[in-house]
Amino acid sequence: MSSPPIPSSEKSVEHLNSPGVIEEVEALEGYVIDPSHYADNAARLKTTKDGRFVLIPQPLDSPEDPLSWKESKKLRIVAIIAYIALLADYTGGTAIITVIPQSIQWDLSQEKVQRAVVGNLFTIGVCGLVVVPLTSYFGRWPVTLVFQCMMLGTCVWCAAATSFPSYLAARILNGFFCSVGQGGALLWVKDLFYFHQHPQIINYVEFSIILSPYLGPLITSFIVSEVSWRWAFWVCTILSGIGVILVFFMDETLFDRKHPITLRGSYVARILGFHQAQNWKHKSFLSCMSRPIVAISKIPVLVIIIYYFLNFAWVIGVNTTIAIWLSDIYGFSTRGIGYFYFFGIVGCLVGWFIGHFLHDAVGRYYTNRHDGRLHPEARLIITYPATILCCVSLIILGLAFQMHWHYMVIAVFAATQCVGVMIVTTAVNAYLLDCYPEGSGEVGAWVSASRSWAGFMATYIQIEWVDRTGPAKAMGIQAGITAASLFFMAFLQVYGKRMRKWQGRMVFQVGNTV
Repeated sequence: MSSPPIPSSEKSVEHLNSPGVIEEVEALEGYVIDPSHYADNAARLKTTKDGRFVLIPQPLDSPEDPLSWKESKKLRIVAIIAYIALLADYTGGTAIITVIPQSIQWDLSQEKVQRAVVGNLFTIGVCGLVVVPLTSYFGRWPVTLVFQCMMLGTCVWCAAATSFPSYLAARILNGFFCSVGQGGALLWVKDLFYFHQHPQIINYVEFSIILSPYLGPLITSFIVSEVSWRWAFWVCTILSGIGVILVFFMDETLFDRKHPITLRGSYVARILGFHQAQNWKHKSFLSCMSRPIVAISKIPVLVIIIYYFLNFAWVIGVNTTIAIWLSDIYGFSTRGIGYFYFFGIVGCLVGWFIGHFLHDAVGRYYTNRHDGRLHPEARLIITYPATILCCVSLIILGLAFQMHWHYMVIAVFAATQCVGVMIVTTAVNAYLLDCYPEGSGEVGAWVSASRSWAGFMATYIQIEWVDRTGPAKAMGIQAGITAASLFFMAFLQVYGKRMRKWQGRMVFQVGNTV
């Protein structure tokens, strides 16, 4: 049942304090975080300590409400999630570099061994769509612990595999369990932080995610140049083991604002899910598992994941082929390729730094011109220059490989492509979170799936496509596809609000039927 809109000139404090209602109305009418824009007794509002921002949603006076926790605890939890999220594509990037020594050891073609990379990318996308509904029922903390333990086990399997079929199975299963941090990242951000904090926190988390496909090949190149490829996966195992340990320093952030649990359970009860089971009477397991379907039925969600798919695919396309080109065209050694992958680190750092200031700056500019109101579509403004940056990078990269320009040209524009996709990633996540705060985990899982499946597609077709048509033509077409994807952004900025009003909120069924 939809809530009546609040007049644009002023907001009601009573309405703001209704659990879960304010965000649903604000998502349609525009978010207002300036206390001076609220009617009645504004002093009754909970604001930041400096009084600059209204806290949306308003935290409850309960130790169970994660929004009320100390900032240090919130940042610790989100830092752990960012680390766990990094591990998924780190292990995927590791597998890209180990293809050559594995093909030699098992006497197989590189194309066949590459299937393990492709299979892993596909199941990474599936992981989030399973994790998020499970966390809605069993709790964030216990599900994260189980999946991280399974990731650790599959990393051991990858390192110890004695045949390609065994290794292939390990990589596919590893993908399914390793993306618990990626797929559920937006869920944790929404649980712990207020509306005005979202862009910067998302920017931090997405930095680790976008960085990981470059960090994996970088470190693995140095390992493979000195010792067996198996050591690359033993390093993944060690990093995953650290992730398991870090999970024990997290806490449960699942909090039903309409049916709050007033008594805080013990540490053991929370990490094992017994505490969260108190809310099962208000939930249906089947309904929780269907939440991603409800999310993808919303047109803005579908449009965003198509747009993101068409952008992110070519970042992975470049990442999966750049090592081959550097080796074949420029004669790079394995160690040299490792050094070259610093371009990804630099690009992601620059993209994160720009985004740290730019997303908020665009938001402030927009609200100043719209009577203090921020509509979700304002988050998409920054995607235009970022997408153009990706297009220009692809065109120059294609020409550079085709005409054998200096490898530093490739490094600069591969890094520039990272800057563009880093900005785009934060923008689309912030947009969907603003549109559907009640479905934060579901929309985040779909963005993660879009990213992984884009990588799956690009890895599958990139090498053959470039070999058939040449780098300049192939990447020129990819640049054209990226430019054309801006049509989806224009569509959302013109019709997004109407689509959201027409379709309504994400309504998730409740009940005690299991």
